[in-house]
Amino acid sequence: MRIPITKVEFGQEVEARVLQVLRSGMIAQGPVVAELEAAFAEMCGVKHVVAVNNGTTALIAALESLDLQPGDEVVTSPFTFVATINAILKVGATARFADINTSDFNVSAATMVERVTKRTKALMPVHLYGQVADMESIAPLATQHGLELVEDAAQSHLASQNGRMAGTWGVGCFSLYATKNLTSGEGGLISTNDDLVADRLRVLRNQGMRQRYQYEMAGNNYRLTDLQAAVCLPQLSRYADAVESRRTNAALLTEALSGIDWLQTPTQLENRGHVWHQYTLLVSRDAPATRDEVSERLSQAGVGSGFYYPRVAFDYDCYRNHPQIVADDVPVAFDVAARCISIPVHPGVTESDVECMADVFRSFK
Repeated sequence: MRIPITKVEFGQEVEARVLQVLRSGMIAQGPVVAELEAAFAEMCGVKHVVAVNNGTTALIAALESLDLQPGDEVVTSPFTFVATINAILKVGATARFADINTSDFNVSAATMVERVTKRTKALMPVHLYGQVADMESIAPLATQHGLELVEDAAQSHLASQNGRMAGTWGVGCFSLYATKNLTSGEGGLISTNDDLVADRLRVLRNQGMRQRYQYEMAGNNYRLTDLQAAVCLPQLSRYADAVESRRTNAALLTEALSGIDWLQTPTQLENRGHVWHQYTLLVSRDAPATRDEVSERLSQAGVGSGFYYPRVAFDYDCYRNHPQIVADDVPVAFDVAARCISIPVHPGVTESDVECMADVFRSFK
């Protein structure tokens, strides 16, 4: 693709840090991981960040730190990557689903409260596409009902609401997968202001050991390596510039596509700091082409696109009759999943690329 849906570029500073780690002989979890944790914690404004080996692990470890029991329910979004519900299932809990808003594609606080039962133990909002869910409504809901709060912030590094960063209302879970705004290839970060949760996470990720062969709990190997941390660390200093490029490209796309009445362009809601991991459109039901036809014509023009996500997370055979899944009624999520399409917004997109993409959409009559 001439204009890929995502584009990852590493500068010489990344190469230098990786070579430094290789030459040090310390490539497993070590001082570079600790440096990454401290730097990201400062950027987020939290007391603790614990690095793990991927974003799914971050979700699993966060839920494990809450000591959920079989039958406990976690309310989350149905419009998300499947890792969200896999993590809930992995810890033995039951997944319940609130519907979403079409304004930001995030879970609706109003429908979250409808899903709360006497079995509910945690809320897990997903900050989708780079925009924080309405945490100023969701966090009080958790407090009111005495529920734990885990934020799936895999796509929303340093996204905010009224200046407060994702991952600071509860236990935040970030992904460092290859296509994310910040990446180490594979990796994850967990943020928390709770000293006890942070301590438990650090022991959990190290086979339940605080010190070598001194086991305190049944843990696992969730560790990130210094090699991976060395890939991510240099990106932090230029992350603000990368986000600004994404915001500029999002504004250019919205302006270029504004006259196409069968497209709903995404918006940054009031008091939100959107980091534009994805730029996601909705194709109307009466559009001159289907979403698949739009994607095909984009491809013919050398433009990458993606359906994030083509189906509601639990709408697969392996989940439909799963004993730990309650398939709640989520009509908005089903509708959005059938009509969404994401197009490139990354820093590598140029103004001519924006015009190329707009021309493809204008070509439908």
